[in-house]
Amino acid sequence: MKERDTAIRDAKALGLPNMLLLGLQHMFAMFGATILVPILVNSYFKGEGLSIQVTLICAGLGTLLFHVCSRFKVPAFLGSSFAYLGGFATVANLNSGKYADMTMGEKLPYACGGIVVAGLMYLLLAGIVKAVGIKRVMKFLPPVVTGPIIICIGLSLAPSAIGNASLNWPLALIALAVVVIFNIWGRGMFKIIPILMGVVISYIAALLMNMAGMTNADGTPILVFESVKQTSAIGLPPFQICKFDLTSILVMAPIAIASMMEHIGDISAISATVGENFIEDPGLHRTLMGDGIATAFAGLVGGPANTTYGENTGVLELSKVYDPFVVRLAAVFAVVLSFFPKVAVLIGSMPAAIVGGISFILYGMISAIGVRNVVENQVDLTRSRNLIIAAVILVCGLGFSEGLTFSLGGTSITLTSLAIAAIAGVILNAILPGNDYEFGVNPAGDINRGVSINPQGSSSAKKKKENTK
Repeated sequence: MKERDTAIRDAKALGLPNMLLLGLQHMFAMFGATILVPILVNSYFKGEGLSIQVTLICAGLGTLLFHVCSRFKVPAFLGSSFAYLGGFATVANLNSGKYADMTMGEKLPYACGGIVVAGLMYLLLAGIVKAVGIKRVMKFLPPVVTGPIIICIGLSLAPSAIGNASLNWPLALIALAVVVIFNIWGRGMFKIIPILMGVVISYIAALLMNMAGMTNADGTPILVFESVKQTSAIGLPPFQICKFDLTSILVMAPIAIASMMEHIGDISAISATVGENFIEDPGLHRTLMGDGIATAFAGLVGGPANTTYGENTGVLELSKVYDPFVVRLAAVFAVVLSFFPKVAVLIGSMPAAIVGGISFILYGMISAIGVRNVVENQVDLTRSRNLIIAAVILVCGLGFSEGLTFSLGGTSITLTSLAIAAIAGVILNAILPGNDYEFGVNPAGDINRGVSINPQGSSSAKKKKENTK
């Protein structure tokens, strides 16, 4: 408890310059992971995917919306969610029905429409939690369901990582190695931002390789800067209004099951780190509502889904400054940065091989986190009901590679593999006897519920919670 006694809960005592530096630290912690989502999505949509500018402004404004909904009490930052990458990849590959003649850029708004619906699902869960309590709700979403779903999210993306990395294996391996080195042996702030360091150092390597006359495996240049030269220094983010279609909604919306569990885990981790029970005050229903509104807003204007960030929880642990106002400063910095398109285009010029190298570990890490979800929550797979649920989810999530297409009312609808897996898992868990999961019995397991790519914050929070028992 001494650590918490020495924590700073009112950053005004540090003075404005230090507060601004702390805000910048939070922004850099989220930056690498947040911008990686649109970079990856652009690789799925052949360059016609999400905008980095829109992503940054959605992260900033989404964080501020979250703070309003949570009564300015929770020091959480909302960045781009990796859970929805599989959904974006699936929408990009839709080629039947109305999607048959669409360009990649025309498909993207429909994926964003599915994100709006996913955000609304948060509001539905928030209402249910408020009405019946978190323990009753979590009976239907235990780790035996959410863990295998997260495993499927990561494994379904593996071919994309290999495809990008194969364009330039030396560059991809540099990016991979840097992320591993900083994640394992990094110190202080550098341990919190391994993705950002991987991007920066491998980009420098790409510059050197390009200057030396090296090319990609297919003979194309490693770096092309023409678009950077033609882009203005200052400009508005290129918003685009989402569109709705049942097929894309059924692709994206079920992923909310995984991202909502991530939210619950992150709020548990932040509570343990800060030493305050945010699940009770301001209440999980309020934090879910804030996350859902932020996600729906992002989808509405053409941005990725938002989620609470474990990276920033790690910064809270590192700095011992728990004032939510510092996180709001980081959100303002993200909004300001979104009005500099030249910076966004420069980031977007990142070679696909770097994306491949980073996602090489990222996608595997997502699946590994799904395994951790099962292990930390002590799911007993010697029990037949648990084994059946996990087995059906994994086979559905990985086996229905083309999804399941059917007609309803003359409209062609496609259920993706992840949607089928989620539906099957929830239904089996509800009807098979012996569901004895109760949220709150194993706090350490409850913390590790999500797809956070850097679990340092969650790990430290877990240790704190164990030490204070």
